[in-house]
Amino acid sequence: MGALGVIGGSGLYQMAGLEDRREEKVGTPFGDPSDIYVLGRLAGRDIAFLARHGRGHRILPSEINFRANVYGFKALGAVRIVSVSAVGSLKEEIRPLDVVLPDQFIDWTRHRPSTFFGGGVVAHVSLADPVCPDLHASLFEAAGACGARVRRGGTYVCIEGPQFSTRAESRLYRSFEADVIGMTNVQEAKLAREAEICYATLAMVTDYDCWRAGTDPVTVEEVVARLQDNAAMARAILARAVVRLPEARSCPCAAALQNAILTDPASVPRESRERLRLLAAKYLG
Repeated sequence: MGALGVIGGSGLYQMAGLEDRREEKVGTPFGDPSDIYVLGRLAGRDIAFLARHGRGHRILPSEINFRANVYGFKALGAVRIVSVSAVGSLKEEIRPLDVVLPDQFIDWTRHRPSTFFGGGVVAHVSLADPVCPDLHASLFEAAGACGARVRRGGTYVCIEGPQFSTRAESRLYRSFEADVIGMTNVQEAKLAREAEICYATLAMVTDYDCWRAGTDPVTVEEVVARLQDNAAMARAILARAVVRLPEARSCPCAAALQNAILTDPASVPRESRERLRLLAAKYLG
């Protein structure tokens, strides 16, 4: 069984409770990841942890090298990624401190690289169902066992940031029938699918964004304080989820590239073949 990758978002910069803890710096053809990876074992299973914004929270959402982050997990042998993320609620019934497990995404970002391909190689993976059903189910069962107020399913709208929404924008996102709002997860979901890594979001609700009448606009202090309140819950969910994961993967994530590459392997430039070797060598020959 490959490692479980864990991406820590705002307020979650380290993974407590790891045994045999060590650190590893990973270089990639796409540049440097956000930070070093912290490796260890949780409930007897291999874990690789990465602080999405870097320790000390140094990296804006738009500055995150998503490709390097996901590639680094692949290089370390991760076959699944759980993203622990602070989100705002776009619905009255989704309250701060709730846990949401989205199964759909809306990409409202601009100019962010979100594919490993290009440079003479064309691929189109299916993203109709961007979340791994097996990983999603394990997180839901674990959250319930931990006593979390958990919502299974929903839509995460990903905005550019780093500014929080205007009230007009927040009302627009509600008109999409989206459930939560954040600034990071959609690129991770797309790239994980291209890397044939299972992906799911563990969304920790911190606020009501700014659409709700009579509610103060969201602040950084509110986001971080509430995510810190939820940090112990997130770790407990992960510890329970990791032991629920099957040893072998039977989900479609594991073969996402099988029929996705349109380019004739004989036409792939040598430098592109080398850049994609870890991700697609078995398909490019």
